[in-house]
Amino acid sequence: MPYTIPMDPVTSTIAENRRGRFDYEIKEAMEAGIELAGFEVKSAKGGSFQIAGAHVLIRGGEAWLVNAHIPPYQPKNMPEGYEEDRARRLLLSRDEIVQLAGTLKDKSAHIIPLRAYLKHGYIKIEIGIGRSRRKSDKREALKKRAHNREMRAE
Repeated sequence: MPYTIPMDPVTSTIAENRRGRFDYEIKEAMEAGIELAGFEVKSAKGGSFQIAGAHVLIRGGEAWLVNAHIPPYQPKNMPEGYEEDRARRLLLSRDEIVQLAGTLKDKSAHIIPLRAYLKHGYIKIEIGIGRSRRKSDKREALKKRAHNREMRAE
């Protein structure tokens, strides 16, 4: 499989967390860079980045992406002890980290990665701040989506 870079120089989606928008009511979204090793970048640009089930933690004044899965680009050419699901540091300004830490003081708030994309050759993560939806809210969202689909069909 040859390594190809997507043609769109501005933004190109690598991975999307569709379940995140369904399970959480997103109040605010922001962009963050992500610290990756070179072989992880190559694998992510190849489309092997998975953020479903991942979340963001604030530890020691830094933001960390936990449970994101980046499989090896060349499995036989990987450093020993490489963990595909390791915590990866998010690149945010100090003010943004303080703001995120303030929102996490509310017990019902969560920080969820929504999508990963390329922007001018750099891998960026869109993170959303939101609250968990109740089962009834999810049902309402499904009904509303079905109703809108029917209206478009007519």
